Amino acid sequence: MKRPFLLCCALALCLTTATAQDDYPTINPTATYTDIDGKEEQSNDYSGSAPLIGRFEANPENVGSWNAYYEWRFTLLKEQESEPYLIRYEQDTEYTFTEAGTHHIVLYAIFTQGKDSILYTQDYWNDVPALSVTISESKLDMPNAFSPNGDDINDIYGAKEGYKSLVEFHATIYNRWGQKIYEWDDPAGGWDGTFNGKEAKQGTYFVLVKAKGADGRVYNIRRDVNLLRGYRENESSSTSTNP
Repeated sequence: MKRPFLLCCALALCLTTATAQDDYPTINPTATYTDIDGKEEQSNDYSGSAPLIGRFEANPENVGSWNAYYEWRFTLLKEQESEPYLIRYEQDTEYTFTEAGTHHIVLYAIFTQGKDSILYTQDYWNDVPALSVTISESKLDMPNAFSPNGDDINDIYGAKEGYKSLVEFHATIYNRWGQKIYEWDDPAGGWDGTFNGKEAKQGTYFVLVKAKGADGRVYNIRRDVNLLRGYRENESSSTSTNP
């Protein structure tokens, strides 16, 4: 690890003592991410879909009687260098990423003892890679049919697999007369083809979806939904039956 910048009234003596004893405070910032499915992964360079929870830890050592100051800085990289959009003043912190792009996270840490100071600031991070997390652009598609026939294949109507970085989501199912049949707020959820505890009739329904992506994209989707109870995935053609 790169040694920090040290300030003291007798710099040569301070450096000699710290080098000999190797007991000056150090940091080892780490990041652990939890995705929407609850899967955790520790990584210094992570790519994923929003919303994404990041847990950041300073992991200081040899602090002893030194006074510690911590400052986490979150920056979203753009065409031009930008100022941090978030600063947190705590040893460990947590943040939920909801904006697409590459985020850099650095920890400024200052340890003081009397007139002596050990700094992990910009000079330190010029030579040490920042923690990095890239949030993907959003994606959302809705199918036009499903077959809730109990074969465990396409039994639930919901967003197509592969949706990404949705920070807002609301879907509503209506019948042909405009009556609300079902609604849900989680893109991982969906409609099982029932209404008031009974199987809904085979036929055409409508879905209205309002969603927003981490990249700012707004989704307003309205389309037909064909409920096909007689359809079998392993058959070449569907067979209509009475609901």
